[in-house]
Amino acid sequence: MIIKIDGKECTCEKGEYLLTVARRNDIWIPTLCQHDSQEDGIGACRLCIVEVTERGRKSVVVSCVYPVNSEIEVETNSERIRRERGMILALLASRAPESPVISQMSRFYGAPSTDRFVKVDGEKCVMCGLCAKACSSLSVGAISTVNRGITKKISTPYGDPSSVCIGCGACAKVCPTDAIELIEDDQTRTIWGKTFPLIRCTRCGAVIGTREQIEEAARRSGEEPDYLCDTCRKERMARVMADTFGFDV
Repeated sequence: MIIKIDGKECTCEKGEYLLTVARRNDIWIPTLCQHDSQEDGIGACRLCIVEVTERGRKSVVVSCVYPVNSEIEVETNSERIRRERGMILALLASRAPESPVISQMSRFYGAPSTDRFVKVDGEKCVMCGLCAKACSSLSVGAISTVNRGITKKISTPYGDPSSVCIGCGACAKVCPTDAIELIEDDQTRTIWGKTFPLIRCTRCGAVIGTREQIEEAARRSGEEPDYLCDTCRKERMARVMADTFGFDV
């Protein structure tokens, strides 16, 4: 199937999400709640809206969750889309007034003044839910949304240090606004009110993660915990291959 995005012909499969097609064709559409580690879109931040023309009718859709089912024409940066993105960013800026990313995007899209909106003081989180989704799919599901309405937030159960958190930091890595505090030094990593000693590679001494993180990876793979960094693990495998098949290392 062939569709047009900003005048460029793009080939796609029926049912593919529009944002996926655009990215594959090097067409930039802004988004906060989308990350390469997650296959499916969330549609939470709404910044990836685009204007779709199908059978002569125009509509605004959220591209990360919009499946392409027919030949369409797409505009990613029309005047209407820029105006609506600006309003979305105005709302996000009220939710996360301390986020440099939101401030920068608001200036770029000319977001209107948010003086009439109540700001959440000191907040960076836009409640996109990407961190909770990553924790559930990539880790152990230690965090989730809690409360309702204006008190809704991402947290551990009852706000206490989680008994299941492994300190992997996946939630902080995918957070688009750096709202999750992760503190790390040479010895420890602290996140969600819990401090984890860091484990180093037994060969080169490089930090490879927390003990809980390593043990969880071993449990999922069905193997014994391996306390080697990726580089040393690859070198060990190369030497095994060399010894077995006579390859040069």
